[in-house]
Amino acid sequence: MMVAMDVTKVDLRPSRPQTGWQWFRFVGNMVNVTTPGGLLVAKIGRAKVRRGPRGLFLAEGYRLTFPVAGAFAIGNVITTDATWEEKLRQYPQLLEHEEVHTWQYLYCIGFPYYVAYVMCMGWSMLRTGDRAARNFFERQAGLRIGGYPELPIRPIRENLAVIFKKRR
Repeated sequence: MMVAMDVTKVDLRPSRPQTGWQWFRFVGNMVNVTTPGGLLVAKIGRAKVRRGPRGLFLAEGYRLTFPVAGAFAIGNVITTDATWEEKLRQYPQLLEHEEVHTWQYLYCIGFPYYVAYVMCMGWSMLRTGDRAARNFFERQAGLRIGGYPELPIRPIRENLAVIFKKRR
């Protein structure tokens, strides 16, 4: 379901971190190298990077097909294949969802986030047949505001059949 929204209500204006915790995230994700990594990925994907709110970097026009996502965060860099104005018309709270992921990079101390995320993605696939529905990180960030459906838990045997059917 698409929700129409006046994106002028979402503040995309560039700003420095506004709180002590946002400064902590900004510095922490620089030190754990995820923000520089996110800037590099955005550059490789030929995305245009601009400063965003609360010390975030917004990248748009990403041209690679990996990762498979409408938007994704690496450190304090939040990237989309569209423009942020277009994306927020479709998912008005997407920036809020992705900003939670920036905090997850911080508390996972950087790149260990990927190991934990992949494990949670596998668990979600086993329980629902979907990579996000029971993924701790996506649930913590808000499934619905990130554009993911809430799905019921199904028997693992059914989900394994779905997984292996997709691979064939």
